[in-house]
Amino acid sequence: MKSFRKWWLAALLILCAAVSIVFTHYNDSFYHQTIATVTENTVTKTEAVTDQFNNKDTLYTQQLTAKITNGEKKGDVITLTNQYSDSKGFDNEYEIGHDLFIEKNKLAEKNDIHSYDIVGVKRDVHIVTLLWVFIAVLIAVGRLQGLFSVISLFINAAIVWTIINIYTTYDAYLLILCIVGIFLFTILSLLLVNGFNEKTMTAILSTLVGTFVSLGLAFIVLKLTNEQGMRYEELQFITRPYKTVFMAGLFIGSLGAVMDIAITMSSSLYGLYEKNPAISLKRLAQSGREIGKDIMGTMTNILFFAYVSGSIPMLLLYFKNQSAFGYTLSINLSLELVRALVGGIGIVLAIPISLVIVLFFIKRKQAIR
Repeated sequence: MKSFRKWWLAALLILCAAVSIVFTHYNDSFYHQTIATVTENTVTKTEAVTDQFNNKDTLYTQQLTAKITNGEKKGDVITLTNQYSDSKGFDNEYEIGHDLFIEKNKLAEKNDIHSYDIVGVKRDVHIVTLLWVFIAVLIAVGRLQGLFSVISLFINAAIVWTIINIYTTYDAYLLILCIVGIFLFTILSLLLVNGFNEKTMTAILSTLVGTFVSLGLAFIVLKLTNEQGMRYEELQFITRPYKTVFMAGLFIGSLGAVMDIAITMSSSLYGLYEKNPAISLKRLAQSGREIGKDIMGTMTNILFFAYVSGSIPMLLLYFKNQSAFGYTLSINLSLELVRALVGGIGIVLAIPISLVIVLFFIKRKQAIR
């Protein structure tokens, strides 16, 4: 019976994946924007240019023939012109088969000339395909827990969207919304993945305590140092209190790392206790410290690489334009390093906090016995 349910669930997921991928491939009529598929592509080299920083780049011009696939002009064949450079820093090269979002050229339309401009690429097919590959790998490795992980991921995404929507619509206090979100993320994620049991309860408590203690310390340090060295230039264009937005990002970013440490510590210690209920608390504490040492370094490095990797393109751009080394690092990495350091503090603090909480509950169970 269980085998039948597994095959039935696998078949249902495969069917859903196939239907969604096929749908996104033929869903042009659902878009309000006009979409055209490239059928022919002719490229000519136009000129070599030198920018203000004395960097040489070559420009190319594409003459694209495309067929409109939705709207009133569906079926019409049009010609599009696109210019791109070798670096493709601010432009794109298009190929046959690409689905492009287009719009009428306003100036040409006034002169009764039918001309279109390219405004973007339709990528939903690739995004949906990658999403299903991710879901398939997660379920193949984690089985039922993997499925619940996918469900929790979508729930968390919905919570993030709700927080952002409430903040932008009603101008609510963002940090309060993020605090509420932290509780929801932690409780729902851990309950869905690990079920309702004492191990999950200790992980939830450890996550919440570790997250808020690390964020409290970070807030105190930033206040005492008057945020010297912090470069908020990349956030100032959002027309919102950028410091508040940055703190909200710290809230959400620190949570993931602390949650991972908390559930690892809780699962490991409870696993040792379940295998040997007579184990002493001293021995459990020693094992917990060893586990913490093993995962602390790797998790801190993972957090650092995750934050810093997003700045690599900007670092290359600044270095390419002969910017000073110190200036480049300070303007691109100051916020990322703070995020990584706060997350690292949360990771380090989560180990003893989780250890103390788990040992407290295990000691209580041993006393009851």
